[in-house]
Amino acid sequence: MTLIAIVIATLAAGIGSVWLAAGLMSLGALARSAPGGAGGAAQHLLSLAAGALLATAFMHLLPEAFESSVGPQALFATLLVGLVFFFLLDKAELWHHGHEHHHGDAADHAGHDPAHHHGHDHHAHAPQGGGSWAVLTGDSVHCFGDGILIASAFIADLRLGLVAALAVLAHEVPHHMGDLVVLRQASRNRRMALVKVSLAGAVTALGGVTGYFLVEQLHGELPYFLVVASSSFIYVALADLIPQLQKRLGARETAAQVAWLLAGIVLVTGVSALAHSH
Repeated sequence: MTLIAIVIATLAAGIGSVWLAAGLMSLGALARSAPGGAGGAAQHLLSLAAGALLATAFMHLLPEAFESSVGPQALFATLLVGLVFFFLLDKAELWHHGHEHHHGDAADHAGHDPAHHHGHDHHAHAPQGGGSWAVLTGDSVHCFGDGILIASAFIADLRLGLVAALAVLAHEVPHHMGDLVVLRQASRNRRMALVKVSLAGAVTALGGVTGYFLVEQLHGELPYFLVVASSSFIYVALADLIPQLQKRLGARETAAQVAWLLAGIVLVTGVSALAHSH
């Protein structure tokens, strides 16, 4: 029963977030903005995702981990290591993209005249061909990790698993918008771009099944899985989502951001309470 719930939840989070992202973009509300763009709808999604992730980590996953027999010092150390690991992973990805752009600039200087080179804008360096596959590969690895985290939460408690799946879905929507933008720049076939990102999202289910058997074998290590999941959610919220919201806005826009952030927290807390009551 738990395995079936994990498969359904991971498919809903992995593929559902892709189709939700595509649906929002097709409405035109986010067609001209990446996940961190200036569009109001994008800002609202970022705020909602940040609130959901923080509530999941601090109100559910971490308390569940600290109720175990593992000492607080070991769990806090795991949390710290997890945050540093995701920071280093981000730095490695930024270095990789910077390295690619450096070689791209060198190739442009070697094969084109300066006037032609300067006539291109930043989008000229958008991933093309093989670059789009690199984006899909990275997205698949990320989705696989999300599946493992969802499985670990489900094994701890059904409501935790549901909340974790909702949090993953919430924060993957803006992420998949970015993927769709990149793939649509590499190819004008929007349907194929949607299919490719959906397949990457489906890897979440593979991670969920793997996580189910892995966590079952290492049940005593479950608190560490929950803390690692928490470190992932906290890092994404504080290092990726919230910095994109730190812009000078008017009182009305700022109030809307805070409202959507609180809505994410209330959503996660409410779903958890509802699942627990049933």
